[in-house]
Order: sequence, then structure tokens, then C-alpha cells
Amino acid sequence: MQIGFIGTGVMGTGIVLNLLKAGQSVVVYNRTKAHAQKVLDAGATWADTPQVVAQQAPLVMTMVGYPSDVEAVYTGENGIFAGIQAGSIVVDMTTSTPALAVKLTALAHDHDVQALDAPVSGGDVGAQNATLTVMVGGDRAAYDRVLPVFQQIGQRVNYFGTAGKGQHTKMANQIMIAGTMTGLTEMLVYAKAADLDLPQVLTTLSSGGADNWSMDNYVPRILKGDYTPGFFAKHFLKDLRIALQEADRMHLDLPATKQAKLLYEAMVDDFGLGNDGTQGLIKTYEQD
Repeated sequence: MQIGFIGTGVMGTGIVLNLLKAGQSVVVYNRTKAHAQKVLDAGATWADTPQVVAQQAPLVMTMVGYPSDVEAVYTGENGIFAGIQAGSIVVDMTTSTPALAVKLTALAHDHDVQALDAPVSGGDVGAQNATLTVMVGGDRAAYDRVLPVFQQIGQRVNYFGTAGKGQHTKMANQIMIAGTMTGLTEMLVYAKAADLDLPQVLTTLSSGGADNWSMDNYVPRILKGDYTPGFFAKHFLKDLRIALQEADRMHLDLPATKQAKLLYEAMVDDFGLGNDGTQGLIKTYEQD
């Protein structure tokens, strides 16, 4: 089956490369063609617009930056819905809003198309190694058809229900990560101030109750001064804002997540570090 994939950033590139390794035929579009060169060199083909991708592929997957980008890719003049064929499936893997997932599913149904919202967790390492966790909402029949494709890019795939449920699950994921990222940052700040051997601290904590994915994957990068994005801080801030908007709609108060949002707002907005990885939060403590 020809697969269309729109968005060849850090995550999308890893996903497309694994689809190609699995023997899939993939046609891609990215706003900046140069950023798709790695997957084109690996065997993907290029389309000039999302509309052309949809005309060529009965399964179209998207992973772009912000909800506004998602909406433009699907509903714009040369968007997916301008070229989609009846009977196709669209899968948005962007971390976006549950409300937009519901809207896109309704529009898909108007075109006799099935839709899924399927955000992922696992960062650049998970995308590269096909070990992503995929959280899915939307049409169950579409999920059953796409599951073998999800299994080529992820190690855990779960279906949570109707449109928007995948996005709600990703918000729960981001809320949890907010706590681990602020925790690992302040752990390092404290350990450094106490003049502890930081690699030894990491080894020790990783063998005990403090162990977590973020610490295992990001603290080694921090210790090497590596702030390249496995996940952009600006996109994580976007996710925290969505999570808190959804919490407000459900009349929930999440004070720890609110504090994490303030810290990442300082990193992105005040210090201009939005293109760093999320581990770059520690730079704001150093500058303070």
C-alpha cells in the first residue's frame, strides 16, 4: 500500500525511514523540501503539495508542528481534503488538540474517509528505533486496518476510543513528562551545587526508585552539553498549553503542570531557547 507522509522533521524522518525499511512505498511532502532529503535519499518519493500526496496514497499520515499547521495541511487550498479519495484513511500523528481531532474526523467523514488521531511518545530515539508508543483515537475500523503499519514504527500501540481520545492520552503523557523534566533538571542543579559526581549520581538514581525515561535519555545529553532537540522545547510548551486548556474545560486545577508551563515559557519566550531540546531547560537555571 502506498503511504503518504507529511512532515519530515526530527520525528517524521525517523518514522518514514522505518516505514521504508519495512518495505513500504512512501510519498512525502514537507514545507521545506531540503528537510526531506534524508528520506528521499532512502527511497521515498516527493509530492509538491499535500493534495498530491492524498491523490497518490490511500493512507495519509501527518506529523507537523502546531494545530494551525495541522488544519492548514488538511483544509488548505492544496490540502489533503482537496485530493483525498473516498475510502482512504487519514492519520494525524501531530500532538494537537482533541477538538481539532474531532473536527478533522467529521470533515473526513464528509469525504467518505476514515480518520485517526495517533500522537506518539518516545522522542527522536523512539522514532529512529521504531520503539514509539502510539496513542490512538478515531474510527475503530481504520485502527484495525492501520495497526500493522503502526507496529512497524512503534513497540506499543493502544486504541482509546472515539476521535480526540488519542490526543487526550498524549496530554496525560505530557503532564507526566512535565514533572520528570522539571525533576531531573532540579536534581542536576542540586547535585552540582552539592559538588557531587554527576555521572555517578545518574548511575545511582537510574538503579533506584527515581529512574525514569527522561532522566535516562536526557541527563547523558546534558552532561555532554548536547541540547539538540529530540523534542523541541517550543513544541513541548505548546503541548503544556493544550493540556492546561483541556484541564480548564474539565474544571481541573493542575498546579504542578502550570509551574512547568511557566518554566518552559521562560526558556522559550524569555531566553529564546525554543529550538533546543526539552533538556535545555537547565540552561535557564544556569543563567539565573
